[in-house]
Amino acid sequence: MATLQKIYSDIDFTLAKRPVVGDIALSYDSQAIIRSIRNILLTKRYEKLFDPQFGSNIDALLFENISSITASALEKEISFALTNYEPRVSIQSVVVSSFPEKNGYSVTLTFYLVNATQPTTVTVFLERNR
Repeated sequence: MATLQKIYSDIDFTLAKRPVVGDIALSYDSQAIIRSIRNILLTKRYEKLFDPQFGSNIDALLFENISSITASALEKEISFALTNYEPRVSIQSVVVSSFPEKNGYSVTLTFYLVNATQPTTVTVFLERNR
C-alpha cells in the first residue's frame, strides 16, 4: 500500500491554529510552493536585509507603459527571479498578457515541482499599487 508523502512544507501565513495540537497550521507541497513564488515576486529588490538581490523588479515594471515590450520584460524578470530563488520548481512557461483597459497584466505560470510528474498552473493578475 502506497502512502502519500508530503515533501515540502511552509508556515501557513493565515496563522490559523491546528485544531487538535494548537500549533500554527502548515501548507504543503504545491500550496507551499505557490506561496513561496508569490513572496519572491512581490518582494522588491533591496528590501530583504543581508540579501539585497533577493526578489524581483516587477513593481517598477508595472509603472511602465502597458505594452508588449513591458510584458516581455515581465516574463524575463519572473523567470529570472524564480530560477534564482526557488530551486524546488522547474519552470515550464511564463505567459504575460497585457490588458490596457484594466491597467494590468495577466500572468500564467506553469511549473513542475521537483520529483513531480504533473505540472501546476497558476494565473495571477498584476496591477499597479501605490
